[in-house]
Amino acid sequence: MNILYLSISGNTRAFAKHIAEYAEKQHADNPEMPEISLKEIHENSPFEKESEPFFTFVPTYLDGGNGLDNGDTEILTETLREYLEYEENHTLCLGVVGSGNKNFNNQYCLTAKQYARKFGFPFLADYELRGTPTDVANVYAILAKTFSAYNAK
Repeated sequence: MNILYLSISGNTRAFAKHIAEYAEKQHADNPEMPEISLKEIHENSPFEKESEPFFTFVPTYLDGGNGLDNGDTEILTETLREYLEYEENHTLCLGVVGSGNKNFNNQYCLTAKQYARKFGFPFLADYELRGTPTDVANVYAILAKTFSAYNAK
């Protein structure tokens, strides 16, 4: 399974690495369980057309508004949105996983939810900040199930 992600503070990068390590252990115990390949997108990343299905992990950074009725502006994560738009890469995205800080109430994981709505792929899961080992196991299970269903088509 492929994961494209963007990390500003390092939280998303840490979670992505933890889930890749977890996947490696799962695969070692059961070779039918998928391993994970990571690709970090940042403002200096060369844009390229993706050729294989992937999942997107995106943190939430917004400016203004409450996320419901008085607006918000995506900040710092625009490069990932632009990468998904490039050559219609979003058509290969199997779903998005969001992260954020639950202290931000309605804005928690709002960027991921906005990507799901804009691009038409599912919002699959969320975790707070760097996540917990339970989050890693739960998100991996969701990704593996989604990936398996895609491959069964």
